[in-house]
Amino acid sequence: MELAAVAATLRRRANPRILMASLLSFHCRQRCRRLGVRFLCSDGHAFVSQPPRPPPSERAAESFHTRKVLGTFREDFEVGSRIISIETGKIARFANGSVVINMGDTNVLSTVASARGDGARDFLPLTVDYQEKQYAQGVIPTTFMRREGAPKERELLCGRLIDRPIRPLFPSGFYHEVQVMVSVLSSDGKQDPDVMAANATSAALMLSDIPWNGPIGVIRVGRIDGKFIFNPTMDELSLSDLNLVYACTMDRTLMIDVQAREISEKDLEAGLKLAHLEAVKYIEPQIRLAEKAGKKKKEYKLSMISDVTLEKIRNLAEAPIQVVFTDSAYGKFERGEALDKITQTVKAKLEEECDEESLKVLPKTIDTVRKQIIRRRIIDEGLRVDGRKLDEVRPLYCESGTYPILHGSSLFSRGDTQVLCTVTLGAPGDAQRLDSIVGPPTKRFMLHYSFPPFSINEVGKRGGLNRREVGHGTLAEKALLAVLPPEADFPYTVRVNSEVMASDGSTSMATVCGGSMALMDAGIPVRVHVAGVSVGLVSDVDPSTGRIINYRILTDILGLEDHLGDMDFKIAGTRKGITAIQLDIKPAGIPLDIICECLEPAQKGRNQILDRMEEEISAPRTLGDGSTPRLATLKFAADSLRRSLGFLITQRKRIEQETGARVSVNDGAVTIVAKNQSIMQKAQEKISFLIGGEIEVGGIYKGVVSSIKEYGAFVEFNGGQQGLLHISELSHEIVSRVSDILSIGQELSLMCIGQDVRGNIKLSLKATIPKQDSLNDNLDGQASVVPANQAVNVWASPSLENTTRMENLRSLNDVQDESNELQSATCSSPAVVIRSAAECDAQDLAAGKHITTKRRKLSRSSPRPYNASLPCQDVGESPKNRDDASLKKRRQTKKEKEMDAFSGTKQKSDRDDASLPCQDVGESPKNRDDASLKKRRKTKKEKEMDAFSGTKQKSDSTLKTVSLAYDVDEKPKPTIRADSLKLGDTVTAKVYQIRAHGLVLELNGGIRGMFKFEVNGRRDFEVGKELVVRCSSFSSKGIPVFSLLKDE
Repeated sequence: MELAAVAATLRRRANPRILMASLLSFHCRQRCRRLGVRFLCSDGHAFVSQPPRPPPSERAAESFHTRKVLGTFREDFEVGSRIISIETGKIARFANGSVVINMGDTNVLSTVASARGDGARDFLPLTVDYQEKQYAQGVIPTTFMRREGAPKERELLCGRLIDRPIRPLFPSGFYHEVQVMVSVLSSDGKQDPDVMAANATSAALMLSDIPWNGPIGVIRVGRIDGKFIFNPTMDELSLSDLNLVYACTMDRTLMIDVQAREISEKDLEAGLKLAHLEAVKYIEPQIRLAEKAGKKKKEYKLSMISDVTLEKIRNLAEAPIQVVFTDSAYGKFERGEALDKITQTVKAKLEEECDEESLKVLPKTIDTVRKQIIRRRIIDEGLRVDGRKLDEVRPLYCESGTYPILHGSSLFSRGDTQVLCTVTLGAPGDAQRLDSIVGPPTKRFMLHYSFPPFSINEVGKRGGLNRREVGHGTLAEKALLAVLPPEADFPYTVRVNSEVMASDGSTSMATVCGGSMALMDAGIPVRVHVAGVSVGLVSDVDPSTGRIINYRILTDILGLEDHLGDMDFKIAGTRKGITAIQLDIKPAGIPLDIICECLEPAQKGRNQILDRMEEEISAPRTLGDGSTPRLATLKFAADSLRRSLGFLITQRKRIEQETGARVSVNDGAVTIVAKNQSIMQKAQEKISFLIGGEIEVGGIYKGVVSSIKEYGAFVEFNGGQQGLLHISELSHEIVSRVSDILSIGQELSLMCIGQDVRGNIKLSLKATIPKQDSLNDNLDGQASVVPANQAVNVWASPSLENTTRMENLRSLNDVQDESNELQSATCSSPAVVIRSAAECDAQDLAAGKHITTKRRKLSRSSPRPYNASLPCQDVGESPKNRDDASLKKRRQTKKEKEMDAFSGTKQKSDRDDASLPCQDVGESPKNRDDASLKKRRKTKKEKEMDAFSGTKQKSDSTLKTVSLAYDVDEKPKPTIRADSLKLGDTVTAKVYQIRAHGLVLELNGGIRGMFKFEVNGRRDFEVGKELVVRCSSFSSKGIPVFSLLKDE
């Protein structure tokens, strides 16, 4: 019916255009109905039904072209004990080649792309960019912008690791720009992504249309307890004594990178052979993946030299070049200038002939002619450019301690190559912080290699990180790290700086030699020297098969031999074994057996260099030099450090400013780095004062009174610890008020006697003071303390200006002020001083009669137990208890007094004894009559001698002090007078008190002197112990200073 309607319409409409539109509309409607379109009205509005999803079997039957673009291809294989997969087609589809490699939870993406230019250059501009973004380990960058910045050293090294094995496999003459970009997508921290990135790059090049003669396999090998491990984890690698990265094709070696702990050549050879067998397992999966998803290789224009041009330039330049290379008198620059002149001569002749084609390739052609001449001469004649034999090392020059002011320095020269190495020691906090996704967070040993332009007489600029400088410095760092002492034995941070002064090949191996000598010059306890040498290879290859038919191994290659040769094999180590290796080659691989053959001549050359280095310096120098910094680690108890950690951190800058030392706190220890020993001691004292130590029962400690209460005083120790000094522990006597004895801020030496129920520290002052014997115990038979012919005047001696109890305490403690310590209160009552009449007269005459008057006017209201209203009396005897019978009974004859008081000591002159008649005890100067005063008056010279003696014996240190507060009488023991002591006298003394800087000693007569501790001297003394000492000097106050005899 629709067809009839259309026909009727056509009859009504005679216009042909309308007829054609109607027919088209009809056919479109029919087709849309078959596709599922339903029309809602006659004006043509309609909606489309969703077509049914085809079954999986139909989806699999898609065309090959669709599958090639949108499909994902994957290959899984096993190497060692790891399952590895390579995948393509899922991400980065527009790249010329892209592969994601997976091992565990670590995924690495590698992409390659090539420029479409004509490649008008004479080298391959290959760029490898490796990047580890922080998102791969779930971390936000710590930079200000929270973005990744310039490439890190590790990223540059990983880029070099990828570049070195793939570069030799590009076809000769392919000079188009190629860029490889590698990104770590995720990392579990177990595997190092660098080896995975190299294999992923090989697979990406296989998938691309870029001409490349791959694939390659790259593997890492470790060794733990003599067993080789393939693809070790980071934890296993930290225990391994070998870190070998090996790259190869099916039958040839491309790259070797080794860090080891003195592995032998035999063991290394075994490891290389095992590594080759495992590395080839990466090759077959890449071939299978390329067969599934690879692109057809394009035909790129290759920059080749025509045979006609090569022959023409050879005829012009070969003869003069041979003359230059056969003359061993030429140096590096002389040889270079001669070759430049030959090039300019050939260029002039080509310009005369207007040969533009030859002029375009002239530099590369001249270089080819040079290469052929040198290689032919080495293989056929066994002669090198500088006239050396194939296994001969260039002349050596070694110098250590080049700049003594530095921590360590050395100068090493091998031929025309010269390197200056310096060593700087620092604190553990100076270690380099590593922001990498794997490996340790810090590095305490750094070697920085610099190659300035002047070293090759060129003009250039100093830039940032250079791939070549970073690579050479890392190689030398690996070589020296094997002999560095462990951090526990040598916690310093070490930086070695290598400045290349002149370059003619093998500057990295010269850095190893110079760095080893500089480390020993700095006093770092390295075990042995490390030396390095570069080995080269010149080979003759069969053009038809590509196999090496003849070759020569060169030891210690020149820069020209490195440029024109096939290999640069850098090997560093000790006499025991190899510590580092780096192999770079130019041809498309070298058989492994030739590589292993190079190890023997390298060992011989290394031993020759070690002999010369050991002649210059064979052992580390001592650290006694003033320019060498000092490092000390102070370890404290966990409680002490935790209690004072916050305060120490806040005071660290102040300590550093005051002392000049550097302080760091880490792992429960405080590390100090100072420029010299004096600065170190200052810093140690300040830190010890801040942190303090453990308080033990029975120990004597120095503290400061922080507050005074009615029941006692609180004393603060180093490190913020606090203890209670109860009023009952102040003195052996009764103390009424704490403030009479102590004051805030006063320093005391106290003994810890325990803890209370709350754990508070209990302190005692009287425990540090020996308790004096009762007066009644020694009263009988010892009534006199001086010879019978010498009068005794016993009187209480308060201060002349003040009679308070504290003033008497200060006068008593003047004896102990010479130790430069704040004196603690050791007594609660004024002292009784025993003096001779001669001394009393000398003092009275010098001070005037007002002293006597003042002494007699003391009121009875003076503070007890001192009773100033009483006349002078016998020691310890009160007026009420004294009777005539006891006085007569206690009198002794002249001979008994001499035996008791001065047994074994030199007596004073008879002139003084005769002039001083015996007086009654307690007689004051005012009660003496004029006759007795005149009789006892001395000449001017005698007065001066007595005054000098009295001045020298200033203070009551030479006298026995007793307290009047004792309830019982005490009679002093036989005394030794201070004025009788002479320099060099040997006496026996008891330790009265132990101070921070010395001892207070007491002789048997009450004389108190001091003994100062010596640096690194004895300090294990006990209170009450007898010592044999010698009088070495007198202080400004007349106090004797003793020294300990060697026997003690």
